[in-house]
Amino acid sequence: MADKKDKKLNKMKEISIEKLTLNIGVGEAGDKLEKAYSLLKTLTGRTPVKIVTNKRIPKWNVRPGVSIGTKVTLRKGYDELLKRLLLFKEYTLKKSCFDSYGNISFGVDEYVHIPGVKYDPKMPMFGLNATITLKRRGYRIRDRRLNCKRIPRNHRISQSEAIGFFENKYEVKVI
Repeated sequence: MADKKDKKLNKMKEISIEKLTLNIGVGEAGDKLEKAYSLLKTLTGRTPVKIVTNKRIPKWNVRPGVSIGTKVTLRKGYDELLKRLLLFKEYTLKKSCFDSYGNISFGVDEYVHIPGVKYDPKMPMFGLNATITLKRRGYRIRDRRLNCKRIPRNHRISQSEAIGFFENKYEVKVI
């Protein structure tokens, strides 16, 4: 009888959030990219990084070494921002937002729709992508420097487990 309770309370199977990543793809360097950079800085309070291209696409006037977007990764202090992003989505996400590895991605069409963000007339209307990465204890074996290993299949987070985590913790409705 005690074994059944221990299996339900296995700490290695507990799911938590590893990081929240916000990304704005502008497609060109210049003033528009700088405004997207400042938007992410004011939205999160952290310093974003610029995304540099590696490929050459002549139709889009993209060449290697040109900054075309900006992103910021939040590993701590993401709870309030995540709740505001979910409030924008009305705590409803599509099942297609969840992938089979424990990641959740959704978009915000205009930044002014996020609760608590004020409209700035100098700022163009930017949309952004939000990606939430989930993890379990023991995922460090994937990221460590020495003796790096793969996560076993039975320890990976499935789509249904990710959906269950968001339904229980954030009361998100998945359609």
